[in-house]
Amino acid sequence: MKKTLVASLLASVFLSAPVWANPMIIKFSHVVSPDTPKGKGAVRFKELAEKYTEGKVVVEVYPNSQLYKDKEELEALQLGAVHMLAPSLAKFGPLGVREFEVFDLPFIFNDRSDLRKVTEGPVGRMLLDKLEPKGIKGLSYWDNGFKVMSANSPLKSIDDFLGLKMRIQSSKVLEAQFKALDAVPQVMAFSEVYQALQTGVVDGTENPPSNMYTQKMHEVQKHATVSNHGYLGYAVIVNKKFWEGLPEDIRKGMEKAMDEATVYANDIAEQENEESMSAMKASGKTQFYELSAAEREEWVKQLRPVHKEMSSRIGQDVIDAFYKATE
Repeated sequence: MKKTLVASLLASVFLSAPVWANPMIIKFSHVVSPDTPKGKGAVRFKELAEKYTEGKVVVEVYPNSQLYKDKEELEALQLGAVHMLAPSLAKFGPLGVREFEVFDLPFIFNDRSDLRKVTEGPVGRMLLDKLEPKGIKGLSYWDNGFKVMSANSPLKSIDDFLGLKMRIQSSKVLEAQFKALDAVPQVMAFSEVYQALQTGVVDGTENPPSNMYTQKMHEVQKHATVSNHGYLGYAVIVNKKFWEGLPEDIRKGMEKAMDEATVYANDIAEQENEESMSAMKASGKTQFYELSAAEREEWVKQLRPVHKEMSSRIGQDVIDAFYKATE
């Protein structure tokens, strides 16, 4: 504990220092595999940032929770122990910025076109701006993808969820989602999920195909349903004090790098999810099921009330802004 505190204080001093080291070391931490869309996006940002700042910046990428787990990384960013993160959008609730939990609502988007209208439009920017009072600057949205449900038993009807222990990341919306399905939500760090599935601590989970494949969850899950019921995305964020204290030429170079890395990360997310799904199907270890139109409508009918249930938490105005943006 003392070592972590000292490291954080030293980092805070560095962030406020008027004289920058050359090259400047920027720590970019995340919790998933380097082989995922986020992992590849982080590496692409590193390459572009170093190129556009002409070597004045060196970005060190730390994947797979090497520095911090899910619950620790935001505090580390605020303290200045790391400079950049790309947490999933569900992570901002504990900071008191609950509006981002709108992204967790089941069936809030019909497809990727709906998603882009939000993340590349004024509604998405409005949400990122809400992080600034917390000492965080939001730079961009990166996709992971739309989620599939998995378990060791078939998940076709909503009745199939009864009593199942389903892993979730920390999110009141996702808790409500699984309770609406009469399942038992279990909050768990991403790095612990494979073992929990393998040992039966939890029965199933939800993930985009790329996360499921790179973490080998398909090896310990017999069934999965391609429901596309929810979206998993990330906000690329930085310590606000650090970002605003950067020399202008360096910040402009990094902004250019982020714009290009975002296009790359979102394109690769779509490609990686398709390839991961094909690879998992080919392995034969998990049986994938496609919902019929009638079955999907049953899921929507059961889960849509979660929007109303969560309106007092998220803000009905935010939910309405999403509805309007995706009309």
